[in-house]
Amino acid sequence: MRGVTGRLMLLDTASLYFRAYFGVPESVRAPDGTPVNAVRGLLDFIDRLVKDHRPDHLVACMDADWRPHWRVELIPSYKAHRVAEEHTAGPDEEEVPDTLSPQVPVIEAVLDAVGIARVGVAPYEADDVIGTFTSRAEGPVDIVTGDRDLYQLVDDARGVRVLYPVKGVGTLQTTDEAVLREKYGVDGSGYADLALLRGDPSDGLPGVPGIGEKTAARLLAEFGDLAGIMAAVDDPKAKLTPSQRRRLDEARPYLAVAPKVVRVAADVPLPDVETALPRAPRDPAALEELAARWGLGGSLQRLLATLTA
Repeated sequence: MRGVTGRLMLLDTASLYFRAYFGVPESVRAPDGTPVNAVRGLLDFIDRLVKDHRPDHLVACMDADWRPHWRVELIPSYKAHRVAEEHTAGPDEEEVPDTLSPQVPVIEAVLDAVGIARVGVAPYEADDVIGTFTSRAEGPVDIVTGDRDLYQLVDDARGVRVLYPVKGVGTLQTTDEAVLREKYGVDGSGYADLALLRGDPSDGLPGVPGIGEKTAARLLAEFGDLAGIMAAVDDPKAKLTPSQRRRLDEARPYLAVAPKVVRVAADVPLPDVETALPRAPRDPAALEELAARWGLGGSLQRLLATLTA
């Protein structure tokens, strides 16, 4: 990433192809009858994103490990409800719709043939890859994700924003610090503390019982960050209700480990990849074969036309 000063767009790829899968009818199929709704939907997403936001660099960030063991060791409930099958060696198997799983290798092959950088690093999630690319970028960054966890990376001073799909990818919420303050009462740097205090059932994070989003936001406004809140718990003069003080004190074991689980990593060992937006397919022959086999039709042609424009 050294020397890259243009606009960088980072895709939370799994988040986007899940949305494509549920947003495009399963009747969209390959010539052999295999559903390709997630594949074509994702290509349409990328086409629209490139047309509307004109990034100079584009990276499809992947989950090499969607539930890293180092996070589970700290909080065993982390994403536990989404495990389809546990594995002692390697990542646990995530519960994924039967007709989506076979489309993921097709998505990966198409991205590779088009020439869009695709990066996943074990044992990290796509969020961590995104966090590391963001920390190293020297220019503005657009993060495209349906996962609010990445709001923690929003930074107006560095030009880092989240493009959050509200409906499909045609309607995106451009999330900057003003949006975060209006909706949550925190800026980007405070969002991780807000999330770990209130908890997140979708990720299996318990949070602090009795501390909801509004209370968490008030505490952060009063005491600055998690460390300031815990210092207030130890200060009998601090303005905490007896109930808040007790609940936060009882949650110390959770609050000691939650930051490492909730905050995205910024030190993933990224491979050396070409991130520049491709102007022509990297492997035209492979792409032609994939297009014919999977019936990618107009979705692929529109994206290629946009890339070469």
